[in-house]
Amino acid sequence: MTSDRAHALDLDAYLARIGWSGERRPTAAVLRSVHRAHALGIPFENLDPVLGRVPSLALADLEAKLVRSERGGYCYEHNTLLAAALRALGFDVTLLAARVVLGAGPGDIRPRTHMLMRVGVPGEPVPYLADVGFGAAGSLLEPLPLLAGEELHDTPRHHRLVHIPHGGPLEMWELGTDTGDGAWQAQYAFTLEPYEAPDFEVINWHIATNPRSPFAHRLYVQRTTPDAHLSLTGRTLVVTGADGGREERQLADAAEAERVLADTFAIRLPEGARLPE
Repeated sequence: MTSDRAHALDLDAYLARIGWSGERRPTAAVLRSVHRAHALGIPFENLDPVLGRVPSLALADLEAKLVRSERGGYCYEHNTLLAAALRALGFDVTLLAARVVLGAGPGDIRPRTHMLMRVGVPGEPVPYLADVGFGAAGSLLEPLPLLAGEELHDTPRHHRLVHIPHGGPLEMWELGTDTGDGAWQAQYAFTLEPYEAPDFEVINWHIATNPRSPFAHRLYVQRTTPDAHLSLTGRTLVVTGADGGREERQLADAAEAERVLADTFAIRLPEGARLPE
């Protein structure tokens, strides 16, 4: 495991990477705009596990990869980086872990493997749920106040938080996304129990190396633009417009996938690396 407590994030470089400029104060408006800029500015990808590597969560390595290179990352990388930036801006950040319920079958109980965070804004009584690392079309573009029944129209998306029953002593929260037809689709569920960086070192290792982990052997890449959501799963490329229109095509081989990564997702493989066929 790695530790980089002495490394300070280059906030100027991070903000330049996500294309954000403004007054650097810990306000709700700054939180919303930085969150959205990050979500639009850095793609989601799991290239390292697919290439047989465990992504480093050391801040210096995340800065080199997500800020200074043409790369993205998955939830632990994105949210560790955002947490460091928010703390540098004066926000109070607590790391949380969620069970992903999107795509789960009836009765399935998945482990808590998704990283997200609770963000406190000085002077505001209600904290926010922040998460720029959920690799799905239903991911948050802006933070959502942690209030049961709260809805967020983070255009073009629509989210809400509700409490759901469970057997533990802490309240269980569930993030849902409006599917566009009046129904809500659950994304993940979580409590407000704090997690620490070493907890995610263990979870990260499991997700990157366990043969049963989908991230260890199948490519998952996501990019959100102001006009569309782009997804590459294996060799299937899907472009979903803001109006809900959907285009899908199959890529021919690894060489085409590498070209699409560079041209469509602005991601370049590490030097000398090649996608498996």
